[in-house]
Amino acid sequence: MKSIWSGTLSFGLLSIPVKLFSAAKEHTLSFHLLDKKDHCPISYKKVCKLDDHPVEQKDIVKGYEYEKNQYVILEKEDFKKANARKTGTIEILSFADVSMIDERYYSKPYFIIPEDKSVKAYALLRDAIRRTGMAGVARFVLREKEHIALIKINSELMTLIQLRYEDELLDPEEFKIPKTEYSKKELAMAISLIENLTEPFTPSEYKDTYTNELMNIIEAKAKGKKVVAVGRKPVPTPLDTESVLKLLEESMKKTKQ
Repeated sequence: MKSIWSGTLSFGLLSIPVKLFSAAKEHTLSFHLLDKKDHCPISYKKVCKLDDHPVEQKDIVKGYEYEKNQYVILEKEDFKKANARKTGTIEILSFADVSMIDERYYSKPYFIIPEDKSVKAYALLRDAIRRTGMAGVARFVLREKEHIALIKINSELMTLIQLRYEDELLDPEEFKIPKTEYSKKELAMAISLIENLTEPFTPSEYKDTYTNELMNIIEAKAKGKKVVAVGRKPVPTPLDTESVLKLLEESMKKTKQ
């Protein structure tokens, strides 16, 4: 697997050479865009907006428009010159209690892997963080943007969790929920249902069954077979406020079966 970043992990006066590797992957089906009439593939081409002539990837550069149709061209080295230390360093600024951090800030996970010559320093920092139960709060630059992150311990690895900035989160106050009332019995029933459904979270029990079902449809259509809906359950009926208690009671019965 190819690393997406290499540099140093900075902690006090320690500078530990490390690499970042993505800690997650997505499983998605790949679809082509086709002409509806003859199924001719629709291509994505990078073209000049002025005369529509195609431009190869090697000839494309990044430019910032500082005035109408006036651009400053930036090369790879320019991004490093902006702050050489930040572009090559994951700098631990402080430590924090993870339980005090809103999960909405969490974005992307990465594994921090040490270079061979830095294993001892890496292990020392990893075990020290593990002993304290804290997480490092760090900053680093990736893809021309400065990010903040948490550094946590996952088994024998340090994991970097890229965080969102506060101004990237939407204010929940923007979404107004009308005030309403419910009975004590309805609340007690809802709490009981939650308690009945409470169990340890086991990620391995959850699979992307929709993709498999979609593949079954694709395979059937490829063989010229008639496709029928395969959903296991009907689409839920919109909730009638008057039936809340009744539905809770029926839900309780199912959890006890």
